[in-house]
Amino acid sequence: MKKITDLRGTFELHNGVQMPYFGLGVYLSKDGSEVIHAVKDALDHGYRHIDTAAIYNNEEGVGTGIKESSVDRKDVFLVSKVWNTDQGYDSTLKAFEASLERLGTDYLDLYLIHWPKGDLSKETWKAMERLYKEKRVRSIGVSNFLQHHLEDLLTSVEIVPMVNQMEFHPYLVQQKLLDFCNANRIQYEAWSPLMQGNIFDLDIMKDLAAKYNKTIAQIVLRWDLQKGVITIPKSSKKERIIANADLFDFEISDEDVKLLDSLDRGKRFGPDPDNFNF
Repeated sequence: MKKITDLRGTFELHNGVQMPYFGLGVYLSKDGSEVIHAVKDALDHGYRHIDTAAIYNNEEGVGTGIKESSVDRKDVFLVSKVWNTDQGYDSTLKAFEASLERLGTDYLDLYLIHWPKGDLSKETWKAMERLYKEKRVRSIGVSNFLQHHLEDLLTSVEIVPMVNQMEFHPYLVQQKLLDFCNANRIQYEAWSPLMQGNIFDLDIMKDLAAKYNKTIAQIVLRWDLQKGVITIPKSSKKERIIANADLFDFEISDEDVKLLDSLDRGKRFGPDPDNFNF
């Protein structure tokens, strides 16, 4: 198990960059005061990793939240993603500049391809490699890439992706994909770790929460970290942002980690990377 110490702890990417293993996701957080306050609350409470995307339409608010927080930009691990309609070499370079402008920064800590688009993503990746070599971004990766998407991309890359951000929760463990990423030194990262709220309905989660005297969210987020998976739960409520991060005073037993693993049923709450139409 990778060492898990505190809210500012990191996992090391294969290029040596330290990526905080816990962060704030801002999907569906409205641009303006909602996302600004969420980012400020998270950073002021000790978070150092903020994950957004062009398609979330809240990059400006994220940038404002960082500026208005008590934390210097250089101490924030800032992530964004190139959207499908911007994939391709030249359009990715333009999309990157547009994201930087909206975020009010001159670099990103991680830039991701949001969804796999076959050969088009290979052109996108060439643009990402250029941005990386030019030191415009500290690390580059992908999101929603299954093993065959990764294998296809790896046939043409100079730089292996540093991260793969996937839907990940007890109903969608995809251990073989996780193992493949680990074998190729691609850091796994979870989106939708709380199963879009459905995790709270599971009796087994209620039992584990009672056993450890923790919330259901804290149990599943701690499980992510003990699996070596970076996690970015989303919330715009200050009390939940603070509670979600209260993960560092307990450890789930190996037996209970396996119990959560055993819930896997290949169930998605988000789109299927092999079958989406956007």
